[in-house]
Amino acid sequence: MRTSGTSLGISSILLGGIAIGSAAIFMRLSPVNPTAAAFWRMALSAPVFLAIILAFPSLRGQLRELSGKDWWLIFLVGFWFALDLFFWHWAVDRTTVANATLLANLASVFTVVAGFFLFGERFGRKFLIGLSLALAGAAALVGQNAAFNPDYLVGDLLGLLTSFALTGYVITAARARAKIPTAVLMFGSAIVSALLLAPIAVGSAGAFVPVAVQGWLPLLGLALVTHVLGQGLIIYGLAHISAAVGAIGLLIQPVVAAILAWLIFGEALGPLHFGGGVLILAGIWLSQRR
Repeated sequence: MRTSGTSLGISSILLGGIAIGSAAIFMRLSPVNPTAAAFWRMALSAPVFLAIILAFPSLRGQLRELSGKDWWLIFLVGFWFALDLFFWHWAVDRTTVANATLLANLASVFTVVAGFFLFGERFGRKFLIGLSLALAGAAALVGQNAAFNPDYLVGDLLGLLTSFALTGYVITAARARAKIPTAVLMFGSAIVSALLLAPIAVGSAGAFVPVAVQGWLPLLGLALVTHVLGQGLIIYGLAHISAAVGAIGLLIQPVVAAILAWLIFGEALGPLHFGGGVLILAGIWLSQRR
């Protein structure tokens, strides 16, 4: 039987994945360099989580009671997420978006493998079939635009590194959420990620700060919609389900990104896109069945 906590966790992961599907749209509209966009995403979200902590005495008390081990977990979550953002943005810059997306989605497989070998998790046949369907759907959704090109090898390697970093992030965040409240974990990890990304963002080619006031709007979208809402829901959900189940739920992101790109930028959607989206949704549904 599925418990109410499990259902809540799965729902949070899926809703968070839907919100995070907007990341590529905000990134495309951003007037700053990719690493700077990642920095502002974290820097602008941190005050929101701090305000939430200050608004609730219980959260303030839990923040003061954090142990050295808890702070180490917060640092690791921020470290892995900074790596994830850095590798992903540069992968998109050095290879095709399709290649980068396909390789980043391998995080679902790596999370399952890590759960099996490192934590002794066992997965039923339905779960593994669901994982296979979701990955096949992701390949169908973006695979027609994927390409092998020697010029893309560096970018493809960065895409693969993205999947490793995302795996580390999901596993570490799931462990941290067993003890640390969502707002506290999100605030601390945002500070860590921002500090790690700042020197790279300043030294990268392209603008670090938007020239026009309207240039802040996509960055606010990244911070509030993608990170505060999307990533916040995902971190909350990881307290109620395993990291492997959460990683599969996150495969809903390319479906949302494709729909938003069609609505906003007029990017074409063909039968293969629709088929891939259906496979992803079917795989997510099947993997959640007990």
